[in-house]
Amino acid sequence: MNKEEAWSLLKEYNKDEFHLEHAEIVGGTMRYFAEILGYGEEKDFWEIVGILHDLDFEMYPDQHCIKEQEIMRERGVDERIIHAAASHGYALTVDLRPEHEMEKVLYAVDELTGLIGAAAIMRPSKSVQDLEVKSVMKKFKNKKFAAGCSREVIERGAEMLGWSMDELIQKTIGALRTFRP
Repeated sequence: MNKEEAWSLLKEYNKDEFHLEHAEIVGGTMRYFAEILGYGEEKDFWEIVGILHDLDFEMYPDQHCIKEQEIMRERGVDERIIHAAASHGYALTVDLRPEHEMEKVLYAVDELTGLIGAAAIMRPSKSVQDLEVKSVMKKFKNKKFAAGCSREVIERGAEMLGWSMDELIQKTIGALRTFRP
């Protein structure tokens, strides 16, 4: 599967601009992490997983990470993509534990990119370009801010990766700076 095929499949099941933008953001973030973690030759694969991770969320929210496996299998999608995408729902909707470093990154950054994006638009610049870790941590500690972004999942993701929260946030801001204003 290539990037264009991933987008085509995603758009069959997602029409809302928010969901499409989220897929683009997570895909770009995953591509960045592939590069900095030494998986540059797999950057397209990592990006495709990021694009498809919420394939079923818009149409099947009650079966999130479950229905997408069925859809992708029907389309003959590589099992590695299916497992990686579905494992981001670990302990929430599925019992597929993130195993590969790529799966752990997806688990950690899915929610975090939303929190960072919300923090960025609160700034006068409305940009990640001048966003600092301490600003994100302040918002992270305020449970009412971006309440839909699970702090527990983000923390569990950092732990899976063996990274501090500051390290995860800094790297994710770095990722977003490469393709977001």
